[in-house]
Amino acid sequence: MPPVPVTYNLKLIILGIPKAPIMKKIYLAVITVISSLLTHAQAAKSMYFELGGPGLASINFDTRFSNREDGLGGRIGIGGFSVDGGGAVFVPLGLNYLLSKDSRNYFEMGAGVTPVFISGTDGGDFSSTFGHMVFGYRLQPRNGGFMFRAFICPVFGQFGFVPYYAGLSFGYKF
Repeated sequence: MPPVPVTYNLKLIILGIPKAPIMKKIYLAVITVISSLLTHAQAAKSMYFELGGPGLASINFDTRFSNREDGLGGRIGIGGFSVDGGGAVFVPLGLNYLLSKDSRNYFEMGAGVTPVFISGTDGGDFSSTFGHMVFGYRLQPRNGGFMFRAFICPVFGQFGFVPYYAGLSFGYKF
């Protein structure tokens, strides 16, 4: 197989698109789901970049399941990294519940699962999943604008239980 040009690899890393074919398919599927959710119902929606949390470094879409600003909702995201020809893709999926008295400051609690797809390692390609919970603060203006999240995110899986994992998110509420 001919070598892949370095500029191609850099473009994929900058765009966050993994090089492995299965990972590209996962990436495109998540983007398709997010774009279809953006055109759905009039519920509160937000997109944000998350550092830490179940996606490690991810882009996420969050929506409420009703026309309210608080209550039950869900999130889907995609994140990961690439190092020396190998990489990992994280796809955080979860349900969350927002509580507020002023429709701006929220307590968020939730839980979900994060499939992880790893390729290019010495052991070959493999996948796994881990569970996560979220307990934190969300600043989300009623009429749209900058949103912020800070949260504790206990994670659990085959590796055990990590109770003091956390994350921060910055994004925009529509």
